[in-house]
Parts: sequence; C-alpha cells; structure tokens
Amino acid sequence: MFAGMGNLLKVLTREIENYPHFFLDFENAQPTEGEREIWNQISAVLQDSESILTDLQAYKGAGPEIRDAIQNPNDIQLQEKAWNAVCPLVVRLKRFYEFSIRLGLFIVVDYIDGFPYIEPSLHPWDEAYLIMQKALQSLLESLTCPPYTPTQHLEREQALAKEFAEILHFTLRFDELKMRNPAIQNDFSYYRRTISRNRINNMHLDIENEVNNEMANRMSLFYAEATPMLKTLSNATMHFVSENKTLPIENTTDCLSTMTSVCKVMLETPEYRSRFTSEETLMFCMRVMVGVIILYDHVHPVGAFCKTSKIDMKGCIKVLKEQAPDSVEGLLNALRFTTKHLNDESTSKQIRAMLQ
Repeated sequence: MFAGMGNLLKVLTREIENYPHFFLDFENAQPTEGEREIWNQISAVLQDSESILTDLQAYKGAGPEIRDAIQNPNDIQLQEKAWNAVCPLVVRLKRFYEFSIRLGLFIVVDYIDGFPYIEPSLHPWDEAYLIMQKALQSLLESLTCPPYTPTQHLEREQALAKEFAEILHFTLRFDELKMRNPAIQNDFSYYRRTISRNRINNMHLDIENEVNNEMANRMSLFYAEATPMLKTLSNATMHFVSENKTLPIENTTDCLSTMTSVCKVMLETPEYRSRFTSEETLMFCMRVMVGVIILYDHVHPVGAFCKTSKIDMKGCIKVLKEQAPDSVEGLLNALRFTTKHLNDESTSKQIRAMLQ
C-alpha cells in the first residue's frame, strides 16, 4: 500500500448505483514524495487565497462618495474626495484580478467565429506565471492520466485532489462574495468614466501607472462576468482538455464526477460527517461538491443534468436541501444561475423543480 493511503479511506468495497464512494480527508491529506513538487507549486499560489477572500469580504466600496460627486458635479472638493476613495479600491480590485490569472492563467477575452479566443497570462514572460501554468497543467494531468481510473487517482494522489478541491472552494467563495457586492462594479465603472474624462482633457493621473488602459480593459471584462473566477477556472480546464488531444475528455469529466460522488457520500453519511473536526470542513465539502458539478457542466459536452450524466444530481441537490437553508442558499443559487445546461431540454422536470 502506498504512503499516505490512510488519509483516503475506501468506505465501501462495491459501487452503489454505479457511483464510487470514498472518504477523502480534506483536513489531513499530505503529499507523497511523488506529489510534492506539484503540491508545493500550487500551495505557493493558494497561500494567498485566504487573504484575498478576507479582503474581498471587507470590501465596502465608495458608494456615498461617488453619489455625492455625481450629484454635485461642480464641487471640486467632492470630486477629489470620491476619486481619492476609489483609487485604492481599484488597486485592490487589480490584486484580485491578478490572483485569478495566477489561479487559472487563461481568460476568454473575445469570441472569433463562435470560438473562444483564450489569452494567456498577463505577463507570459514572467517566470512565476510560467511555473504556475505548468503546475496547474501538471495537477490536472496527475488526476486524469492513464492507466489509472479516477477512483485510483483519488487514492494515489489524494493531496493533489485536496488542492484541486481548495481551488474549487476558493472559486465559489470568491464568486459568492463578488455577486453579493454591487459596489465592485460601481466603483470600477466610476473609475473608468473618470479616467476617460480626464484623458479627453489630456490629464494623466498617477493611478494610470498602476492600472493603465489595457489593464483596465482586462479588469472590466473580468468583473463583468457574474462568476469571474469560475469563468477563469472553466477556461483553464477546457484549455487543458483541448491541448491534450491524446487524453479523452472523459478522463477529465470522470475525475470530476468521481470527486462529486466522494463529497456527496461524506455529506449524506453521519458516520463520515462525524470525522470532520469542524463545521468549516463540512461547508468546504459542500462548496467543493457544487464547484465540481458546475465545472463538470461547463466542460462536459452535454453537461451535468442530462440522464446520461455520471453525476447523481438529484442526490446532490437533496443533500444540500437537508442542510440549514441559510448556509446553502448561495450554493443552490450557484447551481441555478452559473451552470450551463440546467435549462436544456434534456434536463428532467424533477431536477428543475428541485432547484426552483
């Protein structure tokens, strides 16, 4: 038996309803020597994720100052007050955006003949970005490559599976906070309008050294997305699939559906839930389950909701609805509004009704 197997326990020796069941120790899984290089590279990026979420959660915006400035366009003092309030906020928004690049590295900036044009990282010559790009590719390769099945991969690379779960957890948490905070887009819109007005008047502001026009255009596309981090991660995964033409897409989607099943069985089985030492881990598991479903729905050609899907959508929704409503409403909304195929004709009426 390979090292670290104790962190991932096979809790049933057979498959029930064709879905594999596991207990994945999200709290204690540690990398084996074979995982350590990739694990270290991903960890270097993820170590900033909590500070990003804390900063985003504390983001209050400059609404009152902007409102006063708009209502009193000739009051120079109020204009300066609004501008001085917005500029440091835009620098914070830039930090969030740059973290998304480190996390996902590929962002769709346009569509050409119906196909996404995917732009590489902001600074493709930057060594740190190139290392992260390689690490993310390596993470997906490790969890999907032959000859192992998804189940075997989760057994063999449990620490990497945990890191992928942490990326998904961060993605959903960031997008939840962003969707609840209209001040982000209001602040950035005001910033762009003010910059444009000053450019017409041939004024150059110091902030443009920090956030120039090109950067502002990219940030604008990012924040215009309802779920910008999910978009980034979906594009990165789709790019991985398209670049690895010898790797069947099923290897990637089967990995995702297996992770969904792992989370579902831990949530619906009291014996396994009791192994978590905190409510935070329980919430982590729910968020990861939903994140994997959404990612699967974006990557799989026909999505997560059709009858041929390898994800037990009814079971997953049922598990969520058995939790305290205030703790899962955001996750149910993520399934309602950020999936790709929920409203397809192939989605059963029962599943749609469960999400109404």
